[in-house]
This record gives sequence, C-alpha cells and structure tokens, in this order.
Amino acid sequence: MAMTLRLTDEQERALALLAEVDGVSKHEAAVRAITDVAARRVKEDRVRALSRDGRERYAALLDRLAQ
Repeated sequence: MAMTLRLTDEQERALALLAEVDGVSKHEAAVRAITDVAARRVKEDRVRALSRDGRERYAALLDRLAQ
C-alpha cells in the first residue's frame, strides 16, 4: 500500500536521525518505529489486563496482606 507521510521539519530530522543511527532508509526507520510502538502497546495492554484480573481475583487476600 502506498502512503504519503507529512512530517514537520522536526519530525523529518528525527526520522533521518533514526535512519542514520540504524543504518537504514527513512522508509525502513518509519516502518520499524510503527512496528515497535504497536508491539509495545499490545504488550502493555496485556500486562494491564493481567494486573487488573489479578487484583480482582486476589482482592481479599491483598486487603488482608495490607493490614
């Protein structure tokens, strides 16, 4: 899929820096950044859900331990 990405000058410099540091094209740097953030968000959401479930499941025990 083709796509146009409009960046500010500052965003363009940041992308160019990422590309240079990783030794890849700006296209590849953008793709990696998107993939990395998506993976991190999915993982964070899963950890939050597991934490919430654990707190709900063990609420009584956690309350007793807090006393």
